[in-house]
Amino acid sequence: MIALHSRAWWRATLALCLGSIIVFVNLYAPQPLLPALREWHGVSTLAAGLVMSAATLAVALALLLFGPLSDALGRGAIMRLTLLFSALASLGLALVPGFEGLLLLRVLQGLMLGGLPAVAIAWMGDEFEPRALSAAVGLYIGANTLGGIGGRLLGGAAGEWWGLEAAFLLIGGLSLVAVALFWWLLPRARHFRPAPLSPRTIAAGLAAQLRHPPLVGAYLIGGLSFLVFINQYSYLTFRLSEAPHGLSSRWLGMLFLTYLGGTLGAALSGRITRRFAQPRVMATGIGLLMLGSLGTLGGSLTGILAALTLNAFGFFLAHATASAWVGLHARGARGSASALYLVCYYLGASLGTLYLEPFWRLWQWPGVVAASLALLLVPLGIALALGRRDSDRPRQGSGRPPASLPQTSARRSSRPQADL
Repeated sequence: MIALHSRAWWRATLALCLGSIIVFVNLYAPQPLLPALREWHGVSTLAAGLVMSAATLAVALALLLFGPLSDALGRGAIMRLTLLFSALASLGLALVPGFEGLLLLRVLQGLMLGGLPAVAIAWMGDEFEPRALSAAVGLYIGANTLGGIGGRLLGGAAGEWWGLEAAFLLIGGLSLVAVALFWWLLPRARHFRPAPLSPRTIAAGLAAQLRHPPLVGAYLIGGLSFLVFINQYSYLTFRLSEAPHGLSSRWLGMLFLTYLGGTLGAALSGRITRRFAQPRVMATGIGLLMLGSLGTLGGSLTGILAALTLNAFGFFLAHATASAWVGLHARGARGSASALYLVCYYLGASLGTLYLEPFWRLWQWPGVVAASLALLLVPLGIALALGRRDSDRPRQGSGRPPASLPQTSARRSSRPQADL
């Protein structure tokens, strides 16, 4: 097994962090380009938003596909090949004719982008000692954040300076270089043991999690909260690209620096849940997301940025706590439980445009905020209900894992999900 801070640990951790950055750069780079894509192809805001929604929906489907496949076929090959095809898809986005072709390629790219998130932590679990695993996952989560921010900044700046095609060519070209480095850095798996690919066993594990109300509640909290959070950014790009702000793609990409508030929220979630019950922390995070949404109604750009930072802090506080809740309350098949959480998470992101678009058409940004607040009442109520139902549960960090899990497994599974 790979020991903490050994040469192999640094090499493998660097490879997986690099792979994570590649995934989220390619997934989110088009987001600040949505107004330009709408104008270039002459489509509606709903159609332009599908550039993001279609890809995130495909990521959600891929998580259910690649996890079981990796148990049978191995994880390294899946990560290498899906990253390669993801980079090639970005190059293709610069060349594909027509908006329909662009959407189809984004769906295919989303399927490939789901490969690494579906299996990266499982690869670490196979190869790393427990202490090495914990440290590597922390760095991997940080790389998720860097990829999400970096992709939007790179896409926005390149789109403004050189145009849409050049932006996708640049992202694809840089990704290919990074993929080559990933292939070289990632060590060969030495402790993987293939398992039979049994659809019946997989289905039974997924069904068991869906019959457990505390898990279903967390799935809804993650999915509905992310639906609001990520799609607000998309509609803000349309709002701020028009008068009176008139921001260009480069400056729209800078909006996503407010994600750093989410980095802080996720980092503090563990400390906060050692003092307060997890459902209360989830409810607090959702409340902050609601408060930040209200703050975006002001006309000041500075005020909007401050509100988005509060949004990010609140959302990632709730998201990190909900994902840890899933790890602590799963009934066996923890991989299936975590996969279902991520499926709901990305499914929420993919459905957000369909939900918010009618409100945008009727009332523009105030309509988006009103629809957001109305929907957020659902996960807020679920979090409060989980608190009443589970008031006697052991607190995260209390040192008392669920009886069905060994101590090391409980600590490992309480890590936040490593996805933005």
